[in-house]
Amino acid sequence: MLGDRGAETAQAFIKDLSERLSTRIQLTTDGHRVYAEAVEGAFGADVDYAMLVKLYGAANVGNDAESRYSPATCIGCRVGVLSGEPDPKHISTSFVERSNLSMRMGMRRFTRLTNGFSKKLENHGHAVALYFMHYNFCRVHKTLRVTPAMEAGIADHVWSCEELIALLDLGRSQPPTKGKTLCHA
Repeated sequence: MLGDRGAETAQAFIKDLSERLSTRIQLTTDGHRVYAEAVEGAFGADVDYAMLVKLYGAANVGNDAESRYSPATCIGCRVGVLSGEPDPKHISTSFVERSNLSMRMGMRRFTRLTNGFSKKLENHGHAVALYFMHYNFCRVHKTLRVTPAMEAGIADHVWSCEELIALLDLGRSQPPTKGKTLCHA
């Protein structure tokens, strides 16, 4: 889902998430307050939900470029249980933060002040969709030794770029067949 960081987008996103699940889950969000209301509205009490708020120390003070572009230091975290009984060992935002980092590093559209920065939301959405399809279906991951789609059991082979592009043909009635050229990241 693409949108701003407002309550309406959060509610639509969390509602969509809840409708895709058939069992109770544990969910952790960052400290962005709009998620608390969105999770309650979509899941009610049928979720183990925690909010993880990172605490940052004062940023480096200085006018040099190194100080100006360096992030503040994380000095701790505050955990709030908002619903159910989340397992403290699994209260984390690390996986989604790593996913966001991989996306930002693999797709320069998320970096302001570059010539790849998206100016149109529609084009940005297409780029994000293409990135995630490639990431999950075409790219073999070092730790998995297969694609994430294969690991999840929703693909039986590494997709080629041709197979990925073939999805654009909306009239296609069957899934793409195995191709010979593999995408390389």
